[in-house]
Amino acid sequence: MKTDAIVNVYEAKTHLSQLLDRVAGGEEIVIARGGRPVAQLVPLPKQREPRVFGAWRGRVRIAPDFDVLPPELEAAFRGES
Repeated sequence: MKTDAIVNVYEAKTHLSQLLDRVAGGEEIVIARGGRPVAQLVPLPKQREPRVFGAWRGRVRIAPDFDVLPPELEAAFRGES
């Protein structure tokens, strides 16, 4: 990924499509007004593959006592010693 490029608002309005092409290529662009940065154009994160339900079936085992909370831990949650 390239480092930030700084452009002023006028240049950003004039060359928006070219700036978007640069951002699509991985570059981050800072837009400045009066020499002060006010906005940043960054590429969107890559789209994830949809989740497949049941993909971990048979790989995970939950202990039979998973939902049992020991009395001393339950008391600690209530602030008791």
